[in-house]
Amino acid sequence: MPDFRRYFVAGGTYFFTLVTAERRPIFHEESARVILGNAIRDQQKERPFKLVAIVLLPEHMHAIWSLPSGDHRYDDRWKAIKARFTSEWLASGGTEVDIAPGYKKQRRRGVWQPRFMEHTIRDENDLHHRADYIHWNPVKHGHVKCACDWPWSSFHRLVKTGDYDRNWGCGQQSPSDFSRVNMGLVE
Repeated sequence: MPDFRRYFVAGGTYFFTLVTAERRPIFHEESARVILGNAIRDQQKERPFKLVAIVLLPEHMHAIWSLPSGDHRYDDRWKAIKARFTSEWLASGGTEVDIAPGYKKQRRRGVWQPRFMEHTIRDENDLHHRADYIHWNPVKHGHVKCACDWPWSSFHRLVKTGDYDRNWGCGQQSPSDFSRVNMGLVE
C-alpha cells in the first residue's frame, strides 16, 4: 500500500481533482450539479474558503481553493462536501457502484473515488497554469471547442472580472504551456 501523505500549508492555495467512482458521468444530471453546488456553498459558509477556480465535467472536477490565514484543513472540507453530496444524491434516487468489502467496512459508498488529488500552489505562475488547466479541461476532453462554451466553469466569472478574454481557449491548440503541470496528479 502506498504511503499517501498530504501537504498542509496554513492559509495556502490548493489545486484539487476529484473523480466519481468508476468515472461514471453523474454530473451530466442537473440534480447532481445542484446538490454538489449546494454542498460546496454550505461548506464555504461553515468553514470559509475562497473558490478561485472550478470546472465540473461529467465524471470529475477540478478546483482551486485559497484557505484563510492560519487554516490548513481542506481535507475536512472535502470530506464534508463528498459526504453531503453522497447522502443527498442517493436520497434523491441517484445510483452508486458496488465497492470492495474493505471500503464497506470503512462506511464508504460507491459514488466517489475514495481519495482526491491535491497540489499546493507554489507561486503566482503555478496558480495561473493550474487555472488555465481547469478552464481548458472541457476543450481538452472534447466536450466543447471553446472554454466559453462550457457552462459549468468559473471561466465565465473570470471573464466578467477581466482575468480572461471571452475567446481564450478557442481552437484545437492548447492555449498554455502545461509542461510544468504533472498530468499524473490531475487525471
